[in-house]
Amino acid sequence: MGQTDLVLDLLHGTFGADLVGAYLHGSAVLGGLRPHSDVDVLAVVRRPAAPAERRALVAGLLPVSGGGARPVELTVVAETAVRPWRYPPVCEFQYGEWLRDEYERGMVPEPAPSPDLAPLITMALAGDAPLFGPPPSRVFAPVPHADVVRAVVGSVPELLGDLDGDARNVVLTLARVWATAATGEIMPKDAAAAWALPRLPAEHRPVLARARAVYLGEEDERWDDLRSRLRPHAEFVASEIDRMLHAPGARRP
Repeated sequence: MGQTDLVLDLLHGTFGADLVGAYLHGSAVLGGLRPHSDVDVLAVVRRPAAPAERRALVAGLLPVSGGGARPVELTVVAETAVRPWRYPPVCEFQYGEWLRDEYERGMVPEPAPSPDLAPLITMALAGDAPLFGPPPSRVFAPVPHADVVRAVVGSVPELLGDLDGDARNVVLTLARVWATAATGEIMPKDAAAAWALPRLPAEHRPVLARARAVYLGEEDERWDDLRSRLRPHAEFVASEIDRMLHAPGARRP
């Protein structure tokens, strides 16, 4: 049984008839999974998730995600939180491998407002890849472009804080934020890197080129030779995003 089947079985077992739908987003619908891609699933339920249900999801995902398999990122939202659309909607639950240590110590994600749902829902709508339930266009209201840009740009400070522990993902995500803010398109990470590379000064290109090559499985992951360049690269991209958004005539998110 594949990972998506295991996640879907867990959702059915946890929410039963209250599961409205489950939809792929991320790399799976933006050009295909790469060697380091997560399995990204967005689930919609009829009502808020109970504490026992959120604990059951963590317990069920720990043995399914990571290890020898792909990392799973599962996001759960109540349908009333996203239709009609308002910003930011409340996320009922999110699991990601970056929090595995906390999960193993007993932490259970609490419901919280989540700007990230703006790009997630936009990807789910564009990908139109239901694992269960009706087409996403019947479940989600369209997300205004300004809210997508506001969400991705708002993630920059947190990304900069995560750089030391998650260099590849942060570098690639910053490139995608830059590309989305500039073009309005949510690109695959490797495509966003290809867009950003010629726009970088020469001294900042090696970091992004390495992150893209690792993401595509063309190189092994190592940063010892580029460690001193990581922070300057990330701060340059962040400054370019900020400069673009505050340029005369720029549309503010």
